[in-house]
Amino acid sequence: MTAITPNRDQFAALAAAEDTGPVVMLNLLKFRPREGAQRYAAYGDAVRPMVEATGGRLIYAGRCDQTLIGDAADGWDAIAVVEYPSRKAFIEMVTRPDYQKAHEHREAGLERTMLLATTPMDLAARDQPQ
Repeated sequence: MTAITPNRDQFAALAAAEDTGPVVMLNLLKFRPREGAQRYAAYGDAVRPMVEATGGRLIYAGRCDQTLIGDAADGWDAIAVVEYPSRKAFIEMVTRPDYQKAHEHREAGLERTMLLATTPMDLAARDQPQ
């Protein structure tokens, strides 16, 4: 079984990363059979106000209906894309006691997951003449 929470080294790397602006978290989600999706929904309901209190927002959530490129055996059920104003804001949120309580639903709902911290790219500036 894969980890549902970051290990100490992964968390330390996130905390040590350059923190100059927004971080967008891409969540790949595989639910446990039976009630996994419902447990994860309970996590989402509990955490959404916490995300918004940091200045963050849910950008997108959706079901994975079809694998067009890649290995269909990965079989992700859903994705969620969440933006936070900074890595520091994310870390402060996930270390709160009320978040830790809500995280129990995430652990109970997920069979496996990938969480990718991404930095937005300014594609428009890339295309501007110098």
